Amino acid sequence: MNNDNKSITENDNSVANSPNDKVSNLNSMEALSHYLKSTAGERAGRAIPPLEKWHPENVADMDLVIKANGEWWHEGGQMTRESLVSLFATILWKEENKGKTEYFLKTPVQKIRIQVEDAPLLINDVGIVYEGDTSWLEFTTTTGDVLRLDEKHPIMLKTYSNQEAAVEAQVRPYMPVRNGLTALIGRNTFYHLTEIGELTEQNGETTLTLQSGGKSYQLSMPAN
Repeated sequence: MNNDNKSITENDNSVANSPNDKVSNLNSMEALSHYLKSTAGERAGRAIPPLEKWHPENVADMDLVIKANGEWWHEGGQMTRESLVSLFATILWKEENKGKTEYFLKTPVQKIRIQVEDAPLLINDVGIVYEGDTSWLEFTTTTGDVLRLDEKHPIMLKTYSNQEAAVEAQVRPYMPVRNGLTALIGRNTFYHLTEIGELTEQNGETTLTLQSGGKSYQLSMPAN
């Protein structure tokens, strides 16, 4: 699952040394799209660029919002090109600045600040895969990340609320993915998990027990 960096690393120098005049205005959707298309062909499978090695000083803002339901909206309209959204997701970057969480699209020459209502990634599929006699719960995001339930990728319950969107506080399930980014487990996917796992009730609390990689994981859920 973590073989993403190898293929792109071999080409780091050529990307990082691109003339600035070709990528100086990446805060426009068209320019950023051009940058991604020019490098995507060099990636094997879903390669994630080595974002931690890029330290651009130029910071710009883009009217791009990742909604709480996982939709990407640019300048008031939903982005419907899934291939483009998936490419943008490979350069998502998260930073903590003075107690505030900020999200960017990060390139070798520029960080483009965007807005994220909840989690930047959304898990919309889960299934059981086997390696020999061992079964794993494997999750897939809408933008192509694949991860398994293990000690590095546990399921976490957090409270989400959005007063501006008139969304009442609700407990949602999340998983860490990469580079500090988390993914929301979609409603239908979580229902599927409750069918795969074992539900038990005790003292008014419901516990979901899941098996993955030969280990047992328990998730205590609040009563409805």
